[in-house]
Amino acid sequence: MREKLRQRLGEAVSFDPGTLALYTADASNYRHVPVGVLLPRTVDEVVAAVAACREAGVPVIARGGGTSIAGNAIGPGLVLDTSRYLTGVREEAGHLARVAPGTVLDDLQAVAAPHGLRFGPDPSTHSRCTIGGMIGNNSCGSHSVAWGRTADNLESMEVLLPDGTRLTAGAASRSEMDRRARLPGTEGRVYRELLDLVDGNLALLRTELATWGRRGSGYGLEHLLPENGFNLARALTGSEGTCVTVLDATVRLVALPRHKALAVLGFSSDVAAADAVSEILKWSPLTVEGLDIGIVGLVRDGSALPEGRAWLMVELPGEEPGEPAHRAGELAKALADRLTGHTVLTDPVEQGRLWRIREEGAGLSTRMADGSEAWPGWEDAAVPPENLGAYLRELKALIARHGRKTLVYGHYGEGCLHMRIDFDLLSRPGIAGFRSFLEDAADLVAAHGGSLSGEHGDGQARSELLPRVYSPEMLRLFARFKGIFDPDGMMNPGVLVDPRPVDTDLRVRRAPREIESVTVFGYPRDHGSFGEAMRRCVGVGKCRNTGGGGVMCPSYRVTRDEKHSTRGRAHLLAEMINGELVRDGWRSREVLDALDLCLSCKGCLSDCPVDVDMATYKAEFLHQHYRGRVRPASHYSLGWLPMWLRVSALSPTAANRLAPMLKRIAGIAPERRLPVFAKRPFTRDRRDLRRRTGARPVLLWPDTFNNFFTPQILHAATGVLTLAGYDVALPDRSVCCGLTWVSTGQLGIARRVLARTLSVLRPHLDAGYEVVGLEPSCTALFRGDLENLLPGDETAELLAARTRTFAELVADAELPLRDLGVDAITQVHCHQHAVLGFDADERLMARAGIRNTTLDSGCCGLAGNFGFERGHYEVSLACAEDRMLPAVRQASPSTVVIADGFSCRTQIAQTSAKTPVHLAELLRRSVSEK
Repeated sequence: MREKLRQRLGEAVSFDPGTLALYTADASNYRHVPVGVLLPRTVDEVVAAVAACREAGVPVIARGGGTSIAGNAIGPGLVLDTSRYLTGVREEAGHLARVAPGTVLDDLQAVAAPHGLRFGPDPSTHSRCTIGGMIGNNSCGSHSVAWGRTADNLESMEVLLPDGTRLTAGAASRSEMDRRARLPGTEGRVYRELLDLVDGNLALLRTELATWGRRGSGYGLEHLLPENGFNLARALTGSEGTCVTVLDATVRLVALPRHKALAVLGFSSDVAAADAVSEILKWSPLTVEGLDIGIVGLVRDGSALPEGRAWLMVELPGEEPGEPAHRAGELAKALADRLTGHTVLTDPVEQGRLWRIREEGAGLSTRMADGSEAWPGWEDAAVPPENLGAYLRELKALIARHGRKTLVYGHYGEGCLHMRIDFDLLSRPGIAGFRSFLEDAADLVAAHGGSLSGEHGDGQARSELLPRVYSPEMLRLFARFKGIFDPDGMMNPGVLVDPRPVDTDLRVRRAPREIESVTVFGYPRDHGSFGEAMRRCVGVGKCRNTGGGGVMCPSYRVTRDEKHSTRGRAHLLAEMINGELVRDGWRSREVLDALDLCLSCKGCLSDCPVDVDMATYKAEFLHQHYRGRVRPASHYSLGWLPMWLRVSALSPTAANRLAPMLKRIAGIAPERRLPVFAKRPFTRDRRDLRRRTGARPVLLWPDTFNNFFTPQILHAATGVLTLAGYDVALPDRSVCCGLTWVSTGQLGIARRVLARTLSVLRPHLDAGYEVVGLEPSCTALFRGDLENLLPGDETAELLAARTRTFAELVADAELPLRDLGVDAITQVHCHQHAVLGFDADERLMARAGIRNTTLDSGCCGLAGNFGFERGHYEVSLACAEDRMLPAVRQASPSTVVIADGFSCRTQIAQTSAKTPVHLAELLRRSVSEK
């Protein structure tokens, strides 16, 4: 089959193990090895690919953002990933927009917003889901209670049948249907058979296919009824790629509300919240979204929520500015006897913080508060809203009978609940229990007149259960409908019709002993297991966001290649554990290639809903991959940088002269300028600080970068700390945090370096010293990776607890500051973003009269050793050009650029006209000395 595809499609189609491994999974519990993968650049390539599949007998698997939770974007066929190239809004006119199937929803919204419009459906994956994928699943999102499903907002679409026929699907009158039925060829046959299907089954279609908003299971045959306009486009929406391939879609846009407010209503339980839904719907809300205490307990900040154990987020529109808030208050009054508390938010920033909790539910809920794993499988069932409370009561009782736990959230306003359940998918008894629960739950939802799927589709997760909610006659109609378009069964087989079992092809695996037993990191959040850490990524794909804020994932934002996303790398590591496609374990070249462009920025540690820590996984992999082998030159030059800098300090003038000539043998990018060595390191200038001090002792961490390159920063910090009343001291011997060895995967050396450092610091820690760091990457290592590298070490735990950033130590100190009255922009170091936080810095700048704007500009792109290494310069620069450098260039000449990270300052200085400063330097100017 692959040879036939290669003959027809040439080099455009990929069959290598690395690419296949990337597409074995989506966001579901399932795994299928594809025959091949194609990223079509044009519609003609899609047509050619389907033709080649027909000739070769290969199934066609359409894929958008790969965020499917039901397993409907994977399969043993040719995967067509339209998200890379087949994108863009092709035409916009009035309230209509014609879009390519690979267009990300947020990109469509960005085009529509200037016209006061938006696409109504908005799944929580809006930053990476595609329009084609939304059509495949009939996606809904939080605003569907007001604006409907994808089907309700689809005007027409051009589709490709497996035999190569292209037709435009949309609404049609009976006379038009009759006309099309008389056409020759496949198109005429399709319309004749569709008319026969409808005309012969009017009563069945009208009685069995409920018309409430969230019936997502099966095919949408109700749209073919005469009273519904015989709308073929809508009937094909939700068909999960089992009938046709979408080439083009024309969607209808809705007007943005003039004003809106968010009423956040607290309840004593999720069931109590569900009971209140019918009353709330009378107020014509835009959203009625639910959260329970379990989800909120997993986030860093749920402080804006009123008292309660479950909450409904009810968005209300209005024509006048104060109208939505007034209506929200009146709603709360009407529900007063049901509520434990409420708040009304009109500030978009405050609303956004709460919406983020709701939107990240799919990721957050994959780990329970106790650290146990939870999985999809029963995450999308829906019942009519008036039945929601009764259904949820019985569902929770059912979950308890099966000995399971869950977290609940979802679209309460339409009776659709999302959840993760702590299924045991690692043992045979556990998998048998998984099947038993799904069968019982399907019977329960049928008893409440509900649907197995509300918006995620049936996929492999639910298709086998369809006989529990539909009659045999309706199931035969479903099979007949698919057969009209796909008589040979080549379109996403095993989904909806002739389904695969729900308990086969599960992707969850334990790591084999040869991988698990040799790991260096302790993985304390994953019960000490590398394999469990690899199961953190469930595929929700937030790392594929290319248009929004945050840090994750800088390399993917540049290349748009799946293997350079956090998810792609995690999938490859999981396949390394699986061993079927990626067979060389720690020696895998496929994993090494994917990790090569990982900047180790740790953006995923904070931005990923399940705290995937790819920087740690990369360090572990590099350590294992190169164990006992010759490493890249940069690992010896940049990985051992602290040692080379101590040598250079003996003669910095000579070192500055020789360094450029050594770039080639050191594995350093020829385009990259090297930093200039300082004439004297700070530790040599201030030997007097190597002493025990008085009442308010603080140990200043002399990090390698500032000590040898920019000692003036350490001098400035010493001055500020002294004026703040601290007695500043230095360690009495040379110390290092080991970061450069960690980032290059030389973990044995890193642990020895850290053990020595801890022995030097122990007397100071025993004496009550706090440790203040100026370089965020070093400070973050002490607060984060240190205990991961040296689990159970009491001194490591003490150092982690005592380490402070400069701003944390100074922000609330009694410090005589004068108002600088300057404008500034700040580039936050990625490790500070991920581990340390930035609130103290902002408070401190406000005290000093610094009018600061903290940039949401992602990674600077230099990222320690990454941007210096040969082969990385172009990606490093492109990361900076993504958001940071444009923001720096747009700043006025008088605006100060603040960057505490050495990498950030270096990148900005080498690629712009600005000379960035450390906050300690700027604050030194603000201190009023007596």
